Amino acid sequence: MNMDFPQDPAMLMSFVNMKFRDEGYDSLQELCDALDMDHDQIVATLAKGGFEYNPTTNRIW
Repeated sequence: MNMDFPQDPAMLMSFVNMKFRDEGYDSLQELCDALDMDHDQIVATLAKGGFEYNPTTNRIW
């Protein structure tokens, strides 16, 4: 993985939502592909904090 990302679930949620908002990624997979991040690892880290990706709103909640 080339892109370091926050390991804290709440910080990761904020980071991902900021990327969606500021850089216009259309999905979590698109963001992961663009930033060379492991999708499954991102989802697992978010789940530790009780967060999940909602593809309808394209947000982590």
